[in-house]
Amino acid sequence: MMKKTNLTKIKPLDNLTQVDKIELNLQEYFRSENFLPGDSIPKETELAEAMGVSRTAIREAISRFRTLGIIESRKNRGMIITRPDILNNMQKVLTPQLLDGDTMKEIFEMRLVLEMGIADLLFLRKNNENLGELESIVEQEEKTTNKVEKLKYDVEFHSMLYKISGNDTIRRFQKLLSPIFDYVDNGLYVTKKEEASNAVTHRKLLETLKNNTPEQFRLEMKQHLKNYFDKISQDAELANSNQ
Repeated sequence: MMKKTNLTKIKPLDNLTQVDKIELNLQEYFRSENFLPGDSIPKETELAEAMGVSRTAIREAISRFRTLGIIESRKNRGMIITRPDILNNMQKVLTPQLLDGDTMKEIFEMRLVLEMGIADLLFLRKNNENLGELESIVEQEEKTTNKVEKLKYDVEFHSMLYKISGNDTIRRFQKLLSPIFDYVDNGLYVTKKEEASNAVTHRKLLETLKNNTPEQFRLEMKQHLKNYFDKISQDAELANSNQ
């Protein structure tokens, strides 16, 4: 059955504002001329003359690129193309209050995929120092029975794995998404966390990281996160049964 929608909300291309059109034109210009980070772009007056528009309109379009971190002004160089900080732009919208439940669940599932897929990087970049830091976290966790403290060490353990990966983008991404991970973990994706006899503990993951293989680590990480994968499976079965 076709969903009823309000097509009047779709904005025809002909109704784009002049600044919208300038922005699209500039995007195509940067692509076609193969502008790279560090390259200077023409002055506002030159762009305005080439497009036959006012300098004010050009300035407004350029400001959009500045907001995204694609263009910045440099002393004695004018405007240049920069390498945009994608994660910084994401940070402006990635808050639980601005996202619906389905989106947050999907982002949470990205975490599960990351923590299994990170195995090869961990084995490439582990060393005595970072393994020692991970050992210290596990030891502190094993000494306490306090649930709040255990949760703290759980977060520290997984954050340390991202650090060991040596990939700063992955690490920043994890920090960026932490509020969503916490929100989903404690709300939308509440799961039972009993310590089953076959549960893979942080101690087991640490020993595997020290002495085994990436393949074994991936298997054990999936078992470690089994509660969440079980919940995803249950949700999928429920959705299929309702179709």
